Amino acid sequence: MARKRNIQSPPGPNKMEVTSVNNGSTTNQGGISQRRSSKQKGILSAAKTNIGLRFVAVVILSSVSIGFYMWYTYSLASKVYTPLDVPKVINSNINNKHVSLKQSQQTQNDRFWGTYRPGSYFGMRTRSSNSLVTGLMWFTQFLPAKKFSVRHNCEHSDALPKFGWLMHDGVNFGVQEIVEKGFTLMTEFVKRPGGNHGGDWSVRISGKNTTKQNSTSVVSILFYAALDGNGKMQYRTSADGTYLQEIQGVTNELGQFTMKFLQSKNTIKTHYLSTYSPSIHVLKDVVMKTGLRSYPFKGGKKIVGLVGDVLKINQITDIEPNFMVHQVTLTLPFEVEVVFESGSFAQRPNHLSGLVLNQELAKYKTKFDGDFEQKFGLVKKGYSAKQIKIAKAILSNLIGGIGYFYGSSIVKSKYTSKPVDYWESALYTAVPSRSFFPRGFLWDEGFHNLLISQWNPDISMDIIGHWLDLMNIEGWIPREQILGQEARSRVPDEFVVQNNENANPPTLFLSIQSILRTIDSKAETSKQFISRIFPRLKVWYNWYNTTQSGPVPSSYRWRGRDSKTDRELNPKTLTSGLDDFPRASHPSDSERHIDLRCWMALASGIMADLAKQVDEPTEVYKATHNLLTDNALLDKLHWSPSKMIYSDFGNHSKTVFLQRLQPPPPPKPQPGKRIPPPPKMPMVRKLKGSPPKETFVDSFGYVSLFPFLLQVLEPNSDKLGNVLKDLKDPNLLWTKYGLRSLSKSDPMYMKYNTEHDPPYWRGTIWINMNFLAVRALNHYSNIDGPHSDTAWQLYQELRKNLITNILKQYDLSGYVWEHYSDVNGKGQGTHPFTGWTSLVVLMMAERY
Repeated sequence: MARKRNIQSPPGPNKMEVTSVNNGSTTNQGGISQRRSSKQKGILSAAKTNIGLRFVAVVILSSVSIGFYMWYTYSLASKVYTPLDVPKVINSNINNKHVSLKQSQQTQNDRFWGTYRPGSYFGMRTRSSNSLVTGLMWFTQFLPAKKFSVRHNCEHSDALPKFGWLMHDGVNFGVQEIVEKGFTLMTEFVKRPGGNHGGDWSVRISGKNTTKQNSTSVVSILFYAALDGNGKMQYRTSADGTYLQEIQGVTNELGQFTMKFLQSKNTIKTHYLSTYSPSIHVLKDVVMKTGLRSYPFKGGKKIVGLVGDVLKINQITDIEPNFMVHQVTLTLPFEVEVVFESGSFAQRPNHLSGLVLNQELAKYKTKFDGDFEQKFGLVKKGYSAKQIKIAKAILSNLIGGIGYFYGSSIVKSKYTSKPVDYWESALYTAVPSRSFFPRGFLWDEGFHNLLISQWNPDISMDIIGHWLDLMNIEGWIPREQILGQEARSRVPDEFVVQNNENANPPTLFLSIQSILRTIDSKAETSKQFISRIFPRLKVWYNWYNTTQSGPVPSSYRWRGRDSKTDRELNPKTLTSGLDDFPRASHPSDSERHIDLRCWMALASGIMADLAKQVDEPTEVYKATHNLLTDNALLDKLHWSPSKMIYSDFGNHSKTVFLQRLQPPPPPKPQPGKRIPPPPKMPMVRKLKGSPPKETFVDSFGYVSLFPFLLQVLEPNSDKLGNVLKDLKDPNLLWTKYGLRSLSKSDPMYMKYNTEHDPPYWRGTIWINMNFLAVRALNHYSNIDGPHSDTAWQLYQELRKNLITNILKQYDLSGYVWEHYSDVNGKGQGTHPFTGWTSLVVLMMAERY
């Protein structure tokens, strides 16, 4: 039976009875037509409309919410690869009313060409994204196949007795010595300004015997030109088609150019190569795989030479050549000259070769010697001619290691699902090591430019400007710059991706301070430099204060430590630059890192000085500097009363150790089969005794010295007296070769961090930290206080120890080194390492 709904009608003449629904049919009751009232229909219609509107509103709100969420997440993710929207430092002076366009172009032309390929033994390129790239390869003829090797990139595996620049001014010329087994090569270049594309340059490669007997070595010199982008090249050979006489070409950056290969004495044979290379980082591979063959030679020997025009030989017409090589095979001694001439150099007085090249080289060598003495005064200080020659070579290797890179970093943030490309950008920078680290490192560069700024402040300002222009909208600068295929081809994959939460010590502030002390701070050049860099420094400084802040006010914490690993004895802090120096054993958000706090104290003081010079508010910087240099607050946060040292603070235990896991039980023996040997299990970290607790780390070493190193301590501080006393203790840091990185009495001293990861900052002597120590001792010895005499004595002794050992090791090995043994002073790690180890020149000159 159907249900009946009765609805009371409103009073009035139109009152009616409602319909009754029975099995879907309508009946009349009381003779009155049963139909829905118009008001009921209106109510139902309005309800339906209301529901519809609500549904549409929900859909719209949902769509807006989803759209907003997608936009918000995209916005967060895109920040990591979005450039900072303030005027760039580099080239921003073109529109400056105080600097004419002509002056700007002249500066660009002076350093447009250079030896900006530090990872190669010798190579010239321009400061442009699509450069003509030139370079040198060589090999010794008539060697057994197993010993045949083509030299090109600087490699430890080449085991050369010595290589490096003897002179290099960073602008006009350079002289390099490469000591091979049995002979020595010299590479010399000179530039000549003229025209609109960087002018001309010439290279001379000479070889001489270095054995006591007459050398029978036969050497092939290969000098090449390759296009790293747009442009065209064609070649011209001798009548017999074997001698590459010149290359003619054109690019957007260079216009028209000619490269000439002059005739050489003692030439045995000549060959050439014209082909296509997919990238400049595989040039040697192209030569080795498709460019060389054996030719019959007198006496039944075979000579190795280039094959000629590969595209023509293989009848390939749809590809144009972008890689050409001139090969000349000679007996010792020899000289090979290559002359590059710009098509826009219309008033060329003569060709830069032969006697003219000799005269230009002599002129620049004389000027280099005079400038070196004027800036560093080593003759006046009584150094020997041999010591001064080494100092010049160390400076020249740093300057000659300046490179120009173009490309994009690979970066990641917590908002990106996978690594993404940074924007394409240029970087003009020095490198720590041509053989192992031929790329830019942020905290290294601050130390590099302490010396570069003393030699040529313009180069330093250019370098710092390039680094600051790499800043993203957040204020972050990737700490390791791997730009372009040539740089990336030499970096393990695990180090390529840069994370935007990770900092690096802001050492560029040290360089900026040095530049402003070198040039007149009131001069127009200085004012322009400060006004261009300050907007970016302000954002960078704020980024540190917001992203690297610590758990309590005025504390700081390095990000990037791995709290989940069980393979490391003490999880590394790569972001600090001091990689495996012992920190809190169990990384956590409660850590307080004293070195970063001191870096920020330094940065705050310099920011206050810079703000004053550009008429910006100084109050915030001064207040922060006063806070971070408050010795009482420093002691409260970082002074360990039990060990009487400055220390990190965090979740820590000293009873951690590495132990190899036990292998699984062996399988049951099978008849007639041997039981396989147990697998070698990895070593993992174990904790003995009580769990870690929040406490001072108490590892005495470089980190403990930072309030002293960066001159945060007051001259009359009793803590300064403690530091100086500990500094001289041979059971702690003192050696006759310099200050070791970690106390000899520390449980982590020279301990492996994993079974395959040897100690790095756990005892050996590093020159950048020792330079800061010498600098600080000089500072405190020249300020009235109870510790000035002690500081002076330590200054003299430490400075002497460092200089003596570094020069001695260079003389013995031919190199300066990444770090030095605290046991015998021998060089260790990467070589040549003319990055911050070159600071020995400043110690010799006493320029701090």
